[in-house]
Amino acid sequence: MHGAAAAGAGALAWGWFEAGWVRLRVLGCPVTGLPEELAGLRIAHLSDLHLGVPSRGAEAAERAVDWVAERRPDLVCITGDLLTRPAGIDRARELLARLPGGVVVLGNHDVGVSNDPLVARSDHLELGDVTLLRDESVAIDVRECRVQLVGVDPRSVLRKRARPAKLADPNADLRILLCHFPKVITSLPAGAFDLTLAGHVHDGQINIPYGWGKIRLAEPSARYQSGLYRTPAGTLHVSPGLGTTLVPFRFFARPEATELLLEPS
Repeated sequence: MHGAAAAGAGALAWGWFEAGWVRLRVLGCPVTGLPEELAGLRIAHLSDLHLGVPSRGAEAAERAVDWVAERRPDLVCITGDLLTRPAGIDRARELLARLPGGVVVLGNHDVGVSNDPLVARSDHLELGDVTLLRDESVAIDVRECRVQLVGVDPRSVLRKRARPAKLADPNADLRILLCHFPKVITSLPAGAFDLTLAGHVHDGQINIPYGWGKIRLAEPSARYQSGLYRTPAGTLHVSPGLGTTLVPFRFFARPEATELLLEPS
């Protein structure tokens, strides 16, 4: 019994530690048809901060934002679940203020839809000086190229009404879709977007490792769990996220801030 209790306490201590043990990763990201002028474009992708509840994920978010601010990428994209509860709004504003020009979409926690009993809706709160896209698009000039960013409101996905491809600009040199849910990629027509950024899954958050992989306990049936995927609808990057939900632990699913380095496919 004493051995089991010690093992359980050790596992909880590790899970609490890992929740703040953020990975800061630069990842080559192949994009089909990428214009030569945009080769080497750097996009910071953050997701799932889940601020407003006790968790070492808040420390992971602090470290991630400091890293991104220091590296000064070309674009900063954040794909939802910034808050679990409104109590985290001041910290969220402070972090976002260090990332001027950031482009943000909301997640299901932000709009109060979750099986996490701690969740409270926060999408009525102002996030500060960022571009928040709710089934909207924005175009910016980067290296004399037109880059379009389209953002999906999570409620559109939850109500099965999301139609982001209708917003895609065929004349843009690079089209990027931001959506909290990776599953949006399965409903996109080929060629609508070059790159899709998503989060939500936390790389399973609580995982059981085995010899050649791991069993992900959060979203176990999710087709796209973490990292880069080449799909008929373009390249998809799923962020492991920075925070936690339901429990303040991570097991074999480190939080991550990712800088995507675009390269021709």
